[in-house]
Amino acid sequence: MENIFLEDKRYILNTYRRMDLNLVKGQGSFLWDDQGRRYLDMFSGIAVNNLGHGNKEIKEAINEQLEKYNHLSNFFVSESVVNLAKLLVENSFGSKVFFCNSGTEANEAALKLARKYGKSIREDKTEVLTFYNSFHGRTYGGLSLTGQEKYKQSFQPSVPGINHIKFNDCQDLKNKVSDKTCAVFLELVQGEGGIKEVSNEFIRDLVNLSKEYKFLIIVDEIQTGLGRTGDLFAYQGLGFTPHIITLAKALGGGLPLGAMVVGQELENVFQPGDHGSTFGGNPVACAAGVVVLSKLLEKEFLKEVKRKSSYLLGELIKLRDRFPQIILDIRGKGMIIGLEVGDYADKIKQRALEKGVLLNITSGTVLRLLPPLTITYEEIDLFLRVFSSILEEL
Repeated sequence: MENIFLEDKRYILNTYRRMDLNLVKGQGSFLWDDQGRRYLDMFSGIAVNNLGHGNKEIKEAINEQLEKYNHLSNFFVSESVVNLAKLLVENSFGSKVFFCNSGTEANEAALKLARKYGKSIREDKTEVLTFYNSFHGRTYGGLSLTGQEKYKQSFQPSVPGINHIKFNDCQDLKNKVSDKTCAVFLELVQGEGGIKEVSNEFIRDLVNLSKEYKFLIIVDEIQTGLGRTGDLFAYQGLGFTPHIITLAKALGGGLPLGAMVVGQELENVFQPGDHGSTFGGNPVACAAGVVVLSKLLEKEFLKEVKRKSSYLLGELIKLRDRFPQIILDIRGKGMIIGLEVGDYADKIKQRALEKGVLLNITSGTVLRLLPPLTITYEEIDLFLRVFSSILEEL
């Protein structure tokens, strides 16, 4: 077989910046390359492998479902699909679920539902507001919602009727909402935007304005949901109730799966034929999703995520105090943590790779830590030792 890297370049469209690694196996918090070298995985497939690599229960659930069937048309009910929807509804504000294949598809569904909802009130209630620095996916709807020009400039014109607000700017929000606003889309922690958290004050004003102007609050929980912030969903940690959340990433246990969860007042907005997906709610992916959600709901699991996060953040603060010229800021919560390191980001990523730790960069200057939620204290200490040694070298 020809070199895998050359074949990758020859046959696969050039849309990703590959790392120079041929990974052949994963287990727990670690990945191995074709040379037998082990790497601590600090971005877990970009917040997908929340239970780590090679989870035994996920594999068993996948195999069990494969023995029955791997796909049905959505003209038929499927037990694993219903079971996952039930778990999502019973453990959120939600009343009903729509399943799709990815985060951007979940956001497309929410955008369509918001517009149909708005038009039921008045014909011109179709404006959607979202935020500068946000990221909501790469389909035209998701891209149009995204508040970063670098992703959009080559693909204009965008979907009309979508405007942007400064993140956490209450006055800008008040200036821009109107009776024509049908929805405000937001991330509670901007992931691709550099791990920036929404403020309690902003959420309070958003909720009040939503009641006044009758617009929907749609929370993109694609990266923050499913235990990533230490709560099952990030909105729960902020003590408010959105109208819709969108999910994906970790939901399918590594298989493609997205979801839109809607509150009771919206469960009849879509009628048969308004929206759909051939593969949405794939029975195998949903069987894996049942395992993921069941694990997150175990009594101590999320409490332990918060404890480990507190430990990791505490140690990172000590390192910032030692190396303030490199670590300029620490942001985030749970197991979504951003380290602002300026121009050092690429150097640190490369040195970490050489020392057996896989790091991800977002916004050009932020090291984004997204380890499996199952990472152990020993593995956290391994990361801290490597990171500390790199800071000392720099």
